Amino acid sequence: MTMQLLLVAKLLLPRGRVVSSRALQVRAIGGTPASFHGVSKARTFTLRRLTVLGFASGAVLGASAFAYDARAGIAAAQDAQEKVRVQGSSTSGRPPTPLAELLRSYAVFSFCSVPKLVEWAPGILATFTTIPGLRQVTEAVVRATFFDQFVGGDSAEEALPLIEGLRAQNTGCLFAYSVEVDEAEASGHAREHGRDAAAGLAPHQQVVNETLHCIDVAADFEDRYTRGLAGRRTWVAIKLSAMVADAESLRRFSKYLLEHRPPTTPPVAFPGCPLPSDLDILATPPRPEDELTKTDIIALGELRENLISICTRARARGVRLIFDAEYSWYEPAIDAFTLDMMRRFNKLPAASRGSWFGRPTGVPKEDVGVQPLVYATYQAYLRRTPEYLAQSITAARKEGYSLGVKLVRGAYHPHELVAHPSTNATADASLASPTTSTSLSISPDPFPPVWQDKADTDARYNACVKTLVAAVRDDVLARTPEEAPTIGVLFGTHNWTSAGLIVEELVRQGLATARGAEEGVVEVGDAVAERVTVGQLYGMTAALTSHLVDRIRSSSPFVIKYIPYGRLSEVMPYLGRRAIENKSVLGNGAAEEERRRAAAEIWVRIFG
Repeated sequence: MTMQLLLVAKLLLPRGRVVSSRALQVRAIGGTPASFHGVSKARTFTLRRLTVLGFASGAVLGASAFAYDARAGIAAAQDAQEKVRVQGSSTSGRPPTPLAELLRSYAVFSFCSVPKLVEWAPGILATFTTIPGLRQVTEAVVRATFFDQFVGGDSAEEALPLIEGLRAQNTGCLFAYSVEVDEAEASGHAREHGRDAAAGLAPHQQVVNETLHCIDVAADFEDRYTRGLAGRRTWVAIKLSAMVADAESLRRFSKYLLEHRPPTTPPVAFPGCPLPSDLDILATPPRPEDELTKTDIIALGELRENLISICTRARARGVRLIFDAEYSWYEPAIDAFTLDMMRRFNKLPAASRGSWFGRPTGVPKEDVGVQPLVYATYQAYLRRTPEYLAQSITAARKEGYSLGVKLVRGAYHPHELVAHPSTNATADASLASPTTSTSLSISPDPFPPVWQDKADTDARYNACVKTLVAAVRDDVLARTPEEAPTIGVLFGTHNWTSAGLIVEELVRQGLATARGAEEGVVEVGDAVAERVTVGQLYGMTAALTSHLVDRIRSSSPFVIKYIPYGRLSEVMPYLGRRAIENKSVLGNGAAEEERRRAAAEIWVRIFG
């Protein structure tokens, strides 16, 4: 072997250079004579110089990129007449964002501005957290960046300082225990988590118990800030797929509903429109020809009882509940349970003639509790949503319950395209979870259930905004201040155009009053503030949140932030999946805009 290395070395050496056979042998076998030691030191010195040069070049490039972002952010702020906000102050006297938070935001959104890194994030996290030693480093980095940017804390109690800070800025909170259950975990392979793991409870029951605890924490917080039912702006969001032993039970139930649910008039596109009879199957044994099993019926019955317990606690404590939407293959089942809870817990007193439901006689608002208590989520990217929303409003009026609506664009667009056979071949699978496949879709339609172009989703969202503001106007005109609202709306949006439209519609339809002395500022009365709220994810579009808080004057928070919580080891899947799912929020240059806003504020804070 040594002789072979000597021959190769002689062939590779430049002509005219004389090197002894001994020196070549030393190099081949790893010896350390003085001459070889000197060459080794020279090479080490060169490597060090190259390393230093590399770091210096990286620092220069990073500083140049930061300076460019800062200049672009300041220019954009000036164009939008937001220079006061960029300089760390506001018309509401909001304290400036701490420099450490700005630096964190800049780092996080710089990462989110690189599509490939976002796509690889779940795999990177999954790999690094399985390697001893590297796991601790990875978790420390994630905690200092993405966790602190998007998650409120390890527990509900740890999130309270954040909620306190938001309330001081007249901003509310939508609380959520965000331990997610994916397909494999929901099928019985989930790790134990939460406060009840030591008690040996099943994972889905741990989620139920933690939700009850979350409601109590939210209520205790509100009891310190509010008296009575008005102005309570700490709500709780829940995901039904995390509250069943096997999420496939929801999917099979959804298929059952599509096959057996009577059609509505006019028809509603997939996933359809829920009916009061949807849960009747839970009282009868499954037939052999049905895909539902006895185990499914037991699991779904348990879910119903758990939801009743959650809603009962929420009503007693005055905390509104948001039933989150999920994948379309779960939606028929989720809609059925949400409607069932809404008809039970949003029920209004018996009506007489004269108003939307008629005016209840001798029943004070306090006796029916916070209304609406239960909110359903309507996803504008689903083709069904405009007609589904119209039929929901009609059904609530007819049956005498308060309709709770959370309107969003939708967070699972890539998954829906990958799952549907008609778009699977052309959809970008890198934007969806690895487990998403055409076997999941239950849509009977030849086209996907979602609009493929974002412009179509935007148009439907804005059309629904007008429909809902009109419904709120009708309710305000028909009800006295002593009567419970018959409709409540949470507009979830990170879109500046849609947010502006909401405010404009409130003014146009006489639900808000423009303040002449303050340009752009509008005042919203208590009757409207109890019916209309706007929300964004915590850690996202802080500039839009501040803009709305500064623009809207109301006695209670008009804007709320969606704040998930959970231990880092539990929330890691949430962060990894959200890196993919929230690309619709961060897309179209939104991450770049967030990065530049942070850079602008850092620059102004340091250099003036």
